[in-house]
Amino acid sequence: MPKIFRAAFLYKSAVLGAILVVTNSALAVEAPAGEKDAEKIAAADPIASSVENNDRQTQQTGELLAVNAPDQLLSVKATSVPAGRNLLAELPSDGTLPSETSVPAEPSVSSLDGMGQANEEVDPMAQLSDVNQLSDVQPTDWAYEALRNLVERYNCIAGYPDGTFRGNRAMTRYEFAAGLNACLDAILALIPEGGDFATQEDLAILRRLLDEFQAELATLRGRVDALEARTSELEANQFSTTTKLRGEVIFAGSDIIGEGGSSVPHFTHRTRLNLDTSFTGKDLLRARLQVGNTEDLTAFGGTPMDRLAFEANTENQLQIHKLFYRFPLTSRATVIVDANQGEYNENVFVFNPALESSGRGSVSRFGRFNPIYRQGGGQGLTLNYDFSKALGVSLSYHAPNGNDPDPAPGGGGGFFSGSYAALGQVTFRPSNRFALGLTYVNSYSRNGSNLSGGTGSSLANRPFGTVPTSANHYGVEASVSLSPRFIISGWGGLTDAQQESGGDADAKIINWALSLAFPDLGKEGNLAAFIIGMPPKVTESDATEDRNTYLHLEALYRYQVTDNIAITPGLFVILDPEHNDSNETDFVGTVRTTFTF
Repeated sequence: MPKIFRAAFLYKSAVLGAILVVTNSALAVEAPAGEKDAEKIAAADPIASSVENNDRQTQQTGELLAVNAPDQLLSVKATSVPAGRNLLAELPSDGTLPSETSVPAEPSVSSLDGMGQANEEVDPMAQLSDVNQLSDVQPTDWAYEALRNLVERYNCIAGYPDGTFRGNRAMTRYEFAAGLNACLDAILALIPEGGDFATQEDLAILRRLLDEFQAELATLRGRVDALEARTSELEANQFSTTTKLRGEVIFAGSDIIGEGGSSVPHFTHRTRLNLDTSFTGKDLLRARLQVGNTEDLTAFGGTPMDRLAFEANTENQLQIHKLFYRFPLTSRATVIVDANQGEYNENVFVFNPALESSGRGSVSRFGRFNPIYRQGGGQGLTLNYDFSKALGVSLSYHAPNGNDPDPAPGGGGGFFSGSYAALGQVTFRPSNRFALGLTYVNSYSRNGSNLSGGTGSSLANRPFGTVPTSANHYGVEASVSLSPRFIISGWGGLTDAQQESGGDADAKIINWALSLAFPDLGKEGNLAAFIIGMPPKVTESDATEDRNTYLHLEALYRYQVTDNIAITPGLFVILDPEHNDSNETDFVGTVRTTFTF
């Protein structure tokens, strides 16, 4: 790199020297150029060739030096000579210039070779800085006045944001050198443009300034080299060019007040780290690490209805919570392969955009989305296909214990012989403000659990106990955005369950919910929401039914403290827990603080 910058500097000086030589010859001969003029032009051809070979390096040098002007030269109008242009060939054919000003005597082009050799062979005494190189360039110095005149004439430095140059202030020699380099680029650019050409006097002044500030220009180039080396090292040793870390941390203080007014305050956390990798720019490989100590409140409140949205109890042990790969199969089809903890609510649209998130949406497990999306889990495959912007279909198959090949009744049964869930959904979205979905899931559970996804009554999750159970789940969902700040969402669900062992009992389970969301209420990023619904309830059964009907009432307000911190106080009330009016009302409150990065 130092050699490249040295070549660029020599090139600029050479061009100036060549221009002076050509200009002087033009003034000395009034008649058209003769044989001697032709010889001078031919002698200048190597310089023109140097222009063609080094113009790109000159452009980079000007840009890098301009960046290093710290205060006085806030911004520089960088100009460059386009590649492939023969600057000397584009001079007027008669060799004349608009100005008649005489040119002071300057070193010849051949002296540049000596200057290059001086850079290679340094006299030890030459390393001692002159006194004038230790001081700033003052407005009273001739160099300062010369540069200011060039700036005003060629507009080569933009100056401060208000458009002023403020040329009455002192600047360091390095600031001055950066400005000098910018003006040199601007003047050289005038040559191929064919416009107003620089005067001989200006060219001579530039040549003198370049000689005087050669040391500062070299120092600036050294600084740029060091920065480039550090940048290259960082790029070579960074974690990955295609992997990004996204994290979410939840701190929550919660309390449940239930039977007899008992109170159970507690403070918990959940941390998720997503490592997102893309190989093509359109695909996504996600590995999620999770650690937390937020308990399932079923044991404390006596019902799954008390469960929080963000529960995750790993006993503070870091685990691989999720692993999947999503990629486009065609321009209309997307495939998702789940290797661990696949969830329908993350693979398909769930029609509750404001409240579906466990960290930023509803504070209750039931309030996030239709429990039909809590079927499945484990390993699986999902296909999303869009027939058009308005119509799409989703197909999915998941096995909760697909990694366990044990065929025994107590084993996992593998991917096809154990518990499973198969989903089909049609999504109709004619506009960004309205969405309607029809969802069907066929499921089988070896132990009869999770029919309602851990929401609703205990009976709604295991209507026949722990025996194998199959079920057909039906759901209808909708979301309407009446305005950017008001969204209505809702769903209804029906489950037909059949006992597969020890009897042939049937059961019907129903649930529904309606939510009102007010995004950006009070401040951008805030959210107020209200939810009312009936968690899953066994309404008909050959075995046992739920006695009464319980309503879920929830209110929350998310306050966006910063772009990365949100505080959400929320409360949900369980009237007649377990759909039994003999049970006293449960109150579950929480203050959830979510950090995202």
